[in-house]
Amino acid sequence: MKNVYDIVRRPVITEQSMEAVADKKYVFMVDVDANKTEIKQAIETVFGVKVAKVNTIRMQGKVKRTGAYPAGKRAEYKKAIVTLTADSKTIELFEGMV
Repeated sequence: MKNVYDIVRRPVITEQSMEAVADKKYVFMVDVDANKTEIKQAIETVFGVKVAKVNTIRMQGKVKRTGAYPAGKRAEYKKAIVTLTADSKTIELFEGMV
């Protein structure tokens, strides 16, 4: 069994993700092996909110040139877009950034 803090790595803070906070959508970087039900349970446990829906997207790592052989590669990661229910409270982590 994974720890909830191993599943939810960190929040994604971008312009696009901050605009989605108005619709109660929050973006998190999550463990690559975590599924939607594990992500939902982890978010509800850590932040004390009610999750309505979880969308996930796997981002492939890019091959980057380092100037010479061998070429480097960025890490692969997984993002989760978490939508909260209408009666749920907001996540305080994002409060001052909007």
